[in-house]
Amino acid sequence: MTSLIRHLTIDSVNPYALAGFWAQVLDGSLADDDFPGDPEAMVTSAKAVLLFVRVPDRKTVKNRVHVDLQPQDRTRDEEVERLLALGATLQEDHRRPDGTGWVTLHDPEGNEFCVERSAAERANT
Repeated sequence: MTSLIRHLTIDSVNPYALAGFWAQVLDGSLADDDFPGDPEAMVTSAKAVLLFVRVPDRKTVKNRVHVDLQPQDRTRDEEVERLLALGATLQEDHRRPDGTGWVTLHDPEGNEFCVERSAAERANT
């Protein structure tokens, strides 16, 4: 029998605030028993569960693991703009003139994540 990834756990200085950002990113929701100041907060969405746990130190080095997002009902560029408006920051732009590529962003605590092209965009190349 194989294992199942129950959720992805992310260290955080402020679990509730960071979970709120990711709930908006994933169109998910925080658990009913999560409140500001809690040592952990969980986001559940249609495709993923993320658990944010409090740690005493801030992020100081590049992530060894990161999330790659693929927009479902927007283009990559529209999704990047939406995420920037939610509080993400641009790390590096890997978009190419032919429309391929991705964008690397930081969440509000500096964790890297990437935004790839949507399935529709991939089908058109």
